[in-house]
Amino acid sequence: MSTEATLRRLADRAELEDLVARHSVWVDEGRWDETDRIFTGDVVITSPRGGELRGIDAVVEHVRRSQGTFARTLHNKANLVIDLDGDTADVRAHDIGVFAIDDTTAQVAAGIARYRAVRTPAGWRFAGLALEAVALTAAIDRAL
Repeated sequence: MSTEATLRRLADRAELEDLVARHSVWVDEGRWDETDRIFTGDVVITSPRGGELRGIDAVVEHVRRSQGTFARTLHNKANLVIDLDGDTADVRAHDIGVFAIDDTTAQVAAGIARYRAVRTPAGWRFAGLALEAVALTAAIDRAL
């Protein structure tokens, strides 16, 4: 592989890692005005709680509604596996979410996020996301 191709591959991986991190911040901080920096307009997302969502408007509406039931959320994605194929990529990440219900209770969820990314003129964006639930706690007492 040429030096130029290696650098392009590393830059793509870095941009995709950043996109995954921005997705978590987007959810946790309600940065809805940044949606088009993360997703394509025709994004398709499937999840156990939301079913299948098509398009940015449906995604934002669902996430705003579901996140609004919590005082605060904190998502952490790790163990990224990125498979690049030209202008598309598959990204797999472990996702742990903490959902502060109120000042005294919280829930913890664990799952696997499988992103489908595409290179656009504006950079990498997610065109698809499938969320697979692994575990969810019942409400637990908060120490903090």
